This record gives sequence, structure tokens and C-alpha cells, in this order.
Amino acid sequence: MKNNKSIDGLAPRSAKKPVAVSPAKPSKSTKKSIPVNSVSPKKELPKTTPKPAKKSEVQSVDDFLKPVKAFDFDGEKGELKESKKSKKELKAEKKLAKKEKKKPGKVRKIITSIILLIVLALIGLVCWAVFWGNDIIAKITGGQGNIFDLIHWVDDHYEPLKTDANGRTNILAFGTSGYNMEGEEAGEVHAGAQLTDSIMAISLNQETGDIAMVSLPRDLKASPTCTATGKVNEVYWCNNMYGDNEQAGADAIMTEVGSILGMDFQYYIHINWGSLVTIVDAIGGITITLDEDIYDPYNSGAVFDAGVEYTLRGVEALALARARHGTSGGDFTRGDSQQKILISIKNRMLEKDLSITDYLGLAGTLGDNLRTNFSLDELKTLAHLTFDLDFESMRQLPLLDYDKGIYLVRTGTINGISYVLPSAGVGNYGAIQEYVATNLSNDPRTYEHPTILVLNAKGEDGVATAEKTKLEAEGYTVNTIANTDVKGFTTEYTIYTIGENVPGTKAMLEKFYNIKTKSAAEVPEGIPKDHDFVIVVGPSPTEDEVIE
Repeated sequence: MKNNKSIDGLAPRSAKKPVAVSPAKPSKSTKKSIPVNSVSPKKELPKTTPKPAKKSEVQSVDDFLKPVKAFDFDGEKGELKESKKSKKELKAEKKLAKKEKKKPGKVRKIITSIILLIVLALIGLVCWAVFWGNDIIAKITGGQGNIFDLIHWVDDHYEPLKTDANGRTNILAFGTSGYNMEGEEAGEVHAGAQLTDSIMAISLNQETGDIAMVSLPRDLKASPTCTATGKVNEVYWCNNMYGDNEQAGADAIMTEVGSILGMDFQYYIHINWGSLVTIVDAIGGITITLDEDIYDPYNSGAVFDAGVEYTLRGVEALALARARHGTSGGDFTRGDSQQKILISIKNRMLEKDLSITDYLGLAGTLGDNLRTNFSLDELKTLAHLTFDLDFESMRQLPLLDYDKGIYLVRTGTINGISYVLPSAGVGNYGAIQEYVATNLSNDPRTYEHPTILVLNAKGEDGVATAEKTKLEAEGYTVNTIANTDVKGFTTEYTIYTIGENVPGTKAMLEKFYNIKTKSAAEVPEGIPKDHDFVIVVGPSPTEDEVIE
């Protein structure tokens, strides 16, 4: 070869025999001559062997992964040149290097797998919640809503409930026995599981907040049913004998009870009284004080003394709800006890700060043990009203109350069968309907029968008489008028509410006079307290007086 040149301090290659370059350093005593190419006589080799190139320090493992340029040796020019690879080869190498760089390690694989499992679990939980929630809502509302309708619950809009001709909403609440809707008890379904042992009519006025409740005894003689007995508690069962037609059974009992009481029902609530155990336990128990003794250790297991405050667990509350033996009123006592239980549950739920677990438990229990014809929006309104209504002032309308002189029903026997019958005669519900209509009037004065005293504190003749005339023109009955020497009345009107069972009339008077009434404790010395209301007509404010 011609024109061999030295490359990077190495000796030129001999044309005949390549020179083997030893990496070891030559000793001082031994000097080995290296042939020189005759073509370049003037060029001498270095007198000393060049130091080997300093090895580069390795910074990290990634330095080995960095792509490097490939070189080939040019024989003719005696020098290195960049390897000429095809674009396709270079692209493949670059792609391979990038893939190797992004390849996840073992730890990253584990973390990624865990995240994927969590995401899948959350998706599964959401799907289960939607399915479970839809199932509960569908059961409760009879298919009138789904879980996505709950979105509307966050706003402040409330759909008004349906009303009757008097503007009242009437709900029939009835309960069947057993621990599920099939009537199972201790693993078996007994024959009377679908008999409605509890029947309550609840009527409320959405605008005034008035609420009244009347219970019907289970043995009340009703229209002919599917049996020879013909009691009101058979009506639901006769129309839903196999538990596969809830609406037919509910419609039938609403119609029958409506004809007895003279009411139109817009809604129904069917609850399994066995669920009472779960509900009461979930809210931490309820507090009850009864008006009469109950001693029924052999049937329901309920034993209670009147006037004693009891804290009941679920099982004890259920025993009380079922107790009719060992009482002075039988079914009438049981109806009164059930009303007290409902009021206590409502009050307890307001007192207790329920957790999300409690609410989920209640929702599950109600989903399996509650049926209604309320839509989801109407349930929202009902829940809102329930927490706003004053249940302590709820009026209970007994059909039989010796203390109050109410004798609308009596017990009797027909063909050897014991019944509760209208006092006016079998099938004659006229007196009952009149009683209910009076007590469900939109004018509370018709059933509260308030007594009113008007006092003249102005010292002018005819003031009390003029006020009496004005009130009677508005439909009030003024029982007494008089003058008073009590001083200190600076406003034109001052009203004291002394009676305890006149909330409706109180609201009407406050609206009529546009003032708030004062309590019985605020009545000054010298003012009589023997009326439900005392209206004092005082001096009219003058232009110089400032009333705050």
C-alpha cells in the first residue's frame, strides 16, 4: 500500500507484516526497534512510547445507554470515517434505544398495577351503588324514580304534594307483620302476614303546618271482603293475596278507609312493622311515656307503666307497637302507642347526628320494608315537611275516648265474631265522617274552640265592644269583654296565648293583628288567665312615640 500514514501516534503499518502493539510499557533495558516504511525516510517515530489515552470516567449506567456514532476505517486514506448506515437502520436503532429507556422497572410495574386495581374497584363500587340505589328507590317509589333523580335533592325547590278539595294532603299508613314484605318471621311465613294490623290516616296542611292523625282498629267492620269475616284489616290482603300486586292492595285499602272516614287519600305508605326493630336500633333507641298501663307478657311481651319515661330498643318498640292485650283500650290503645312511636322516631332523628353508615343502613332497611306511591321529588317535599312540622302539636283524633266524651265506635259480636262497630249502627259511618271533617277543616277554630277575652286598657268607653264586633265579623267567638286598670301597655294591641291546644287559632290571630303573641308566663299581675287568649286594646301610639 502506498502513502501509509501514522494514525493517532501509532506506527504505520508495514506492507509485509503488521506490527503487534503491546499494551504493556517497554522496560528500560530492552529497546526494540520498529521498522520504518521507506517511503517516509524523514519522518521519525517518537523517542518515547506515547502514554496511553486516559480512560474516561463512567458517570452512570445511563452513559452506556447513550447512542454513539459508528466509525469505519478508510483503507485508501488511512483514516476513520463515519459509518454510512441507511436511514431505516438509524431509525430502528433510535426507536429501540427509546423503548429501552422507557421500559418500566419492577417497582413502577407494581405501583401501576395497584392504581389500576383501585380505579377498577372504584368503578365497580360506583356501579354497585347506582344499581343498589336504583333498586331501593324503585322499591320505595314503585318505579317512579332512580338514583340520578337525587341530583334535584340538593336544590331548595320542593314540589307541592297533591291535595284534596280542602287543600289538605291525606296519607294512609298501614303496616303488615313479619320481618320482610313476604311476612317471614323466625324463618317462616305465617298465614296472617299480609293482614294490616296497623292502619293510620295522616292529614296535613302544607301551608299552615297543621297535622292530624286518626287510627282505625283492625277489627272494624268493613264492606264485604274475600272472607266471611269482613274486617278492615283483610282488605289489603284480599287484593294482594300473593304479594305480587302491591298497588292493587294499596288502592283497595285506601278506598275502603276513605269511605269510612269520608276522606280522599292521595298517598299511601306501606311499612313492615318488623323493620321497626332495625330503624329504632339505628337511631339509638327512642323515648316513650304512655298514658295507661300495658301488661301483655304472653302475647307481645310488652309490660309498661303509665307516666314512666322508657328508653326502648328496637325489639321493645316492636312489642309496644303490637300490644293490644292487657290494655284498657285494646286496639285503640295500640293505635295510640303506634302514634307515640312515630313521633318519638321523628324527634330522635332530629336529635341524633346520624352518620353516613346510619343513613345507608336506614335506606337499605326501608328499601326492603317500605312501599309508597310517592315520587322521589314528593318524598323530598315530605321529608322537608316532616322536619319542619311541629309533631308535638300534632292532633290525635280518637274514635273512642271516655275522658273526652267521644263514643263514635263500640265493640260488638255478629255471628259469634267480635267486631268494632260504629256506635250509630252497623255500616253507619255518618257520625265518624262528620267528626273527621270538622277536625280536618282548614279553619282551626272549628275544632280548637278557642275562648277569647278582650280587655280595654285605653280608658275610653266602647273600646272592648268595638273590638268584639270586629273579631266576630271575622268568625271569632269573643266570650268576655271587660275594662282593666293594669298599666304599661304602650302598643295598640297586646295578645297573650294562655291555652296549650290552640296553635291554629294562634297563627290566625298573629296574622290578623300582624303581631306576635306573648306567652302565659308574660301575663302581668291583674290580668285573668282563664281564657285561651287575652287581647288587650291599649293606647294608640302618638306621633311623638317611637316604637322599636
